[in-house]
Amino acid sequence: MAKQMGLMGLGCFIFMMVALQINGASATTYVVGDSLGWTVPPNTSFYTEWSSSKTFHIGDKVLFNWTGNHNVAEVSSLAEYENCVNPGIVIGSPVTANLLENGSRFFICTVDDHCEAGQKVIITVGSPTNTSSTASPAPSPSSASSLSFGVIFTVLSSVVAYFFA
Repeated sequence: MAKQMGLMGLGCFIFMMVALQINGASATTYVVGDSLGWTVPPNTSFYTEWSSSKTFHIGDKVLFNWTGNHNVAEVSSLAEYENCVNPGIVIGSPVTANLLENGSRFFICTVDDHCEAGQKVIITVGSPTNTSSTASPAPSPSSASSLSFGVIFTVLSSVVAYFFA
């Protein structure tokens, strides 16, 4: 009976680890603007509508991809976003932003009047709690692969320990 309960507990533990692994491995890469890409949009609400149709999660990535004379810059506040304030640091194509925490991030194009024409987007993960805070630091490498290894190692160790106990 005790061994049967132990086996059931092990089964529950393995199920939970697999569920965590599946959740951790479900990161999505979004191409900003989908097929339009990152360019001067057909209307000023295009990127607002695009981002509001997505549900971003921690671990997801947003890819800014363009051709022609564009760039991408991350500004630190909603006011800077709304006023198209050039932060002085811009990046060439392609750019991938890793979404590492809840909150809002603000991206604009600083070429000519592109921002004023609507080439700007707010990416919000979770609730928009940091709309007035400074921008997130530069993205760090994803820890998804170490999570995968850790989960697999834990499950295998538990199975081995169970059979030798």
